[in-house]
Amino acid sequence: MSVLIAFISLVVERIVGYPDWLFRAMGHPVTWIGRLISCLDRMLNHASHADTTRRLCGVLALFVIVLMPVAIAFAVETLLGRSVFGLIATAILASALISQRSLGEHVEAVANALETGDLEAGRKAVSMIVGRDPERLDEAGVSRAAIESLAENFSDGIVAPALWLGVGGLAGGVAYKAVNTADSMIGHRTPRHEAFGWAAARFDDLVNLPASRLTGLLLVAAAFLMKEADPDASWRAIWRDAKKHRSPNAGWPEAAMAGALGLALAGPRVYGGVMVEDTFMGEGGRREAEAADIRRALKLYRMADTLLIGLFGLVAAAIWLN
Repeated sequence: MSVLIAFISLVVERIVGYPDWLFRAMGHPVTWIGRLISCLDRMLNHASHADTTRRLCGVLALFVIVLMPVAIAFAVETLLGRSVFGLIATAILASALISQRSLGEHVEAVANALETGDLEAGRKAVSMIVGRDPERLDEAGVSRAAIESLAENFSDGIVAPALWLGVGGLAGGVAYKAVNTADSMIGHRTPRHEAFGWAAARFDDLVNLPASRLTGLLLVAAAFLMKEADPDASWRAIWRDAKKHRSPNAGWPEAAMAGALGLALAGPRVYGGVMVEDTFMGEGGRREAEAADIRRALKLYRMADTLLIGLFGLVAAAIWLN
């Protein structure tokens, strides 16, 4: 039943997305979870406390951040029941946890801006999906940032929530989203969150591990179906470069994307005015990316996403027939 919910959610979100009018009217699950995280950050994270205390408070905060939304999601799924109506209603609710449509639209906006020669608009568009300093990026830097974000968010924003929906239903998907949102808000190595966000960052690494590997494989498989992509180079890049990435998970989709497109992605980047050293994914690839490369990346992403939907459909059908 959970796999079928994940499959229907993927199909619904791919077609409809999360309507703007709905976001304006009531926000989004991520914004709701974000308010809870901000509240706990203010209540429990105090600079006067020792790092050990702040780390323990961070563990407690993560427990609350996950438990409260999961309890609500479990209650909703139980209330809706296992009828056809309940299944479809649960899947529609769960589709809010997936971001296929919005991810593609945000990345496409970067390509649109660069194709008109408006670098400033490209920087503004890419700032919506990356955490680095966009004003320092030239056209190639903006293009690489958009492609890197597309690869990483395909894993974090689509494959991972779908996978945890398939494992644990609506509650499983909500649990993942809570952990991932906590990591994005407090899982940073800054003076304020180095200790308090430790649990969120480490747990996010753990829950994203299976999805990042699956994402890499989906991108390699998609490259087999595209004349403009190289599946062999994608596979080689994963095994050569993914383990060198500063993140235990982001290297898989970024390396797969880099190898498939013949690009060098990641490498040294600036966040908040601070240079962060990292290894290039797709070592030896072309660094001078452009809008046309973003278009190729989008095509590869959409092909891989279609394969993901098909995979969930096949698994759901196999379980249903048994």
